[in-house]
Amino acid sequence: QVQLVESGGGSVQAGGSLRLTCVASGDTYRDYSYRGAMGWFRQAPQKGREAVASIDSDGRILYTDPVKGRFTISQDNAKNTLYLQMNNLKPEDTGDYYCAFKKYLMPILDPSNYNYWGQGTQVTVSS
Repeated sequence: QVQLVESGGGSVQAGGSLRLTCVASGDTYRDYSYRGAMGWFRQAPQKGREAVASIDSDGRILYTDPVKGRFTISQDNAKNTLYLQMNNLKPEDTGDYYCAFKKYLMPILDPSNYNYWGQGTQVTVSS
C-alpha cells in the first residue's frame, strides 16, 4: 500500500510563503517510487479538486497555469518526500492541498490518474 502524509499548511497573508511537505511510505510506494509520479492538488471550499503541479521519478515537471512562476514542486527521493514551495500566495490559493501518487511515469495534472491520496493540509491566504 501507499501512505501519504502532508504537512506545512497554515494561514498567511497575501504575498507570503508556505512550504508543504508530503512523506510517502508503504510497500507499493517502495516498489513503484522509481517509476511513478506524484502530484499536488487543491480543493477550495465548494469547488472541485484541481491540479497544482506534478513531478515524476525522472524529474519531469508540470505546473498548472495559475501557479506558474510562484510555486515550485520538488522531491527528495532519499527521504521519500515531496515538497511544494509556494511564494507570493494569493487569496485564490486558499484550499485543502493534497499530495497523490500514481504507479507509472509521466507527470499528469488530471487527478483521475492518481491511485493514492493523502488526507490533505489546509492553506488559508488572507487579503
